[in-house]
Amino acid sequence: MFQATRRRLALWYTSVTAVLLLLFATGVYIYVRNTLIERVDDTLNHVVEVVERSLVIEPTDSAVPSEKFHLNLEASFRDNADTVDDDHIDLEWFSPTGKLLWSTLSDPLNIPIHANRTGETVHLSSGQLLRQVTERVQTGRQVLGYLRVSHPWFEVTKPIRHLMVDLSLGIGMMLISVAAIGWFLSGLAIKPVRDSYQRLKQFTSDASHELRSPIAMIQTNVQVALADPDPLPQLYRQQLQVVERLTQRLGRLVDDLLFLARSDSGIVQPLLVPVPLDALLMEVIEEQQLLAAQKQITLCLNLDDMPTEDFGFSIADFRLQSAATKLDISGPNKQLNNPKSQILNPQSDEDVFTLLGDWDQLIRLFINLVSNALKYTPTGGQVKVELRPIGRLGIPYLRVSVSDTGIGIPESALPHIFDRFYRVDPARTHDKGGVMPSTGSGLGLAIAAAIAQNHQGHIQVESKINQGTTVTVTLPSCSQQTLS
Repeated sequence: MFQATRRRLALWYTSVTAVLLLLFATGVYIYVRNTLIERVDDTLNHVVEVVERSLVIEPTDSAVPSEKFHLNLEASFRDNADTVDDDHIDLEWFSPTGKLLWSTLSDPLNIPIHANRTGETVHLSSGQLLRQVTERVQTGRQVLGYLRVSHPWFEVTKPIRHLMVDLSLGIGMMLISVAAIGWFLSGLAIKPVRDSYQRLKQFTSDASHELRSPIAMIQTNVQVALADPDPLPQLYRQQLQVVERLTQRLGRLVDDLLFLARSDSGIVQPLLVPVPLDALLMEVIEEQQLLAAQKQITLCLNLDDMPTEDFGFSIADFRLQSAATKLDISGPNKQLNNPKSQILNPQSDEDVFTLLGDWDQLIRLFINLVSNALKYTPTGGQVKVELRPIGRLGIPYLRVSVSDTGIGIPESALPHIFDRFYRVDPARTHDKGGVMPSTGSGLGLAIAAAIAQNHQGHIQVESKINQGTTVTVTLPSCSQQTLS
């Protein structure tokens, strides 16, 4: 449990740091990239200005008023080729009609021209990228031509790639460091809580072991005294009977504490065998029928073999030998309508009510639920146990619901009823409306939840004040392949 919490804390530390580092790296990348592009554009514009100042424009003898000047190509670009090539910058001169007249490139780009002083990125057929600035050169209203300056894009992408590699390596190293530091710090933070929990769990386990022996000895001595052929005075006998009841109650409490302590530590592992849940519930009902008869409560068991929801297969595949049955128990002498002899063989793949589980733990689970329902149901009430197969996404489950017509549980208490030693209301321990005084310790539902969890199931409670309570247990069913 603590290792999982520690892993989650370390993962949260690492995740938050990763998000912050990614945001920081993204900001650095965008800033550096825009800065490099601006520097390239500034360089290209500077080259344009230098070349424009070096152009040799001469007057012409043309009679056309719009062609009074012309550009002397040889005089203008005579000494520029070597210098421009060394700077990885290429120049192109176009006529006013867009015809290429002079270029430092070995192969023409065949890219249409249009004036653009802000810079643009062009894609060549060879896959190369260029950053270009195109300037229209004119004297007065006469356009002499177009000057285009190009710069290879790798001068931008090369440092960007190096930056991305450096940022990736830096982020990776930082995340590894943060994960290690987060693991160490989460361990320091959890250590006091873990130590306290371990001491508490050890105390519970040790106390349970230490108390069982003297309690067993007290109970044995009291039973021997009560069995003495020489009668004891009535007062002493009553006192010894009280002591016996108290020791039995303490024994149950110790057993409950020991079970929960072992369940928390993982010592208690269910012994999984095929269990016919219908037969198990009938045994529970038989054990509880005396208490139901004393309180004049109707105790009934419904076995519904028709699956609900999406069971994933046809009920005909089970080839059931009997339809849905109903067991009513209103007194200790009432006979069972569906005796155990009619329950299908638990090893048979035809039993829809079979699951893999621990018989003793499941008996304890449902005895706790049924006895709890009887305890808080008034005289003349009803407790109904229903077993039904259900399906979720094609996976078979068995659902057992224990419903009563008792005093109910406040809605505010429902989230806490599975807490250990939690009592809903002290008034519930008094005798009201035929409800017997409670002798429980507040561990019954906690044990029920632990057993359900041990069987990979879950338990939930629905209740309304003065209307009753329904406790539903959902357990995974046996598949035919598992039983075979």
